[in-house]
Amino acid sequence: MSAAAASTGHGQLVDGEFVFTGEDFRRIAAILYADAGISLADSKATLVYSRLAKRLRTLGLASFRDYCTLISERDGLDERQKMLAALTTNVTRFFREPHHFDHLKAKVLPKLVAKARGGGRVRLWSAGCSTGPEPYSVAMTLLEALPEAVDLDVRILATDIDPNVVATARQGVYSEEALSPAPLEARRRWFRPEKGAGAIGWRAGESLQSLITFRELNLVAQPWPMKGRFDAIFCRNVMIYFDDATQRQVVANLTTRLLPGGQLYIGHSERVSADQTDLESDGLTTYRRRETAQ
Repeated sequence: MSAAAASTGHGQLVDGEFVFTGEDFRRIAAILYADAGISLADSKATLVYSRLAKRLRTLGLASFRDYCTLISERDGLDERQKMLAALTTNVTRFFREPHHFDHLKAKVLPKLVAKARGGGRVRLWSAGCSTGPEPYSVAMTLLEALPEAVDLDVRILATDIDPNVVATARQGVYSEEALSPAPLEARRRWFRPEKGAGAIGWRAGESLQSLITFRELNLVAQPWPMKGRFDAIFCRNVMIYFDDATQRQVVANLTTRLLPGGQLYIGHSERVSADQTDLESDGLTTYRRRETAQ
């Protein structure tokens, strides 16, 4: 493609069965950013084409221009959600980045257990829960320390922007392979085996299901509906999709939702900027809201 074609957006960006121009890419990127705060670099053009070409075939569309028209219309919300799902990668697993769960167990839960047993309110949040392994891992860690948690004022909120993964998480059914990172004793204690389609799976037990509330939530849309503050927030491998300004804003908003002394866990490739003065490092990609913060 010539430089002139690239600059005007009329040239074909990717060789393939559908016409995909620079203008098409910019329209898709703008909608994704407006809807979810996700920033698409120009280098992602091939990925966008390969992921969305499947949607064009399913919809029977002839070009990306037609697709852009569809998602720009008032009744295109459902397809925009499918586009979001196609362009984000829901890579997740039980007890991913295990140092966070070690930290939660050793440094955070002893205080929270005492707080809950003393009649206090304990709240944790999995922000960007995907298909559910993270909040269920948090819940298992919590239940191992506080088996009676469901009878106390203890709850876990789990949210994601994608309604499809929220529905999967709420169902709480996982294959033997998917659940394999969970300790065998905890798996047998808090999940129950379930046979389906010729395979043995595992369904989250009543205690896990009772502890967790699953909701759809867009992290870049304000205001958030939650009123209370949290003792710990897991927001891991979500902000990698955001540009620097959006990352800073999301971290700032998350920080305001932490109680003083509360913990923020982020992904291994994510960082908190130096201007987030209400947070202090408390371990590898682990931060603590200062006690002096309001």
